[in-house]
Amino acid sequence: MTESEGRVARVTEVIADSKKSFEDAILIGFRRASKTLRGITGVRVKDQYAQVENGTILKFRVTLDIIFVLDA
Repeated sequence: MTESEGRVARVTEVIADSKKSFEDAILIGFRRASKTLRGITGVRVKDQYAQVENGTILKFRVTLDIIFVLDA
């Protein structure tokens, strides 16, 4: 692929949980995606959800779009 052809990216959706926080759930999802995806250029938080029981947050869940450049 020549420079003038540009780059092509792909988006993969990842769902991650944490008992600590939304930020921790984002980091967990990103770290796991980084183990198998090369060329990650961005992460977009699409959704956040907290599971609540008896007035207590049990779990923080995020849905992420992981953006990565495809190999040439």
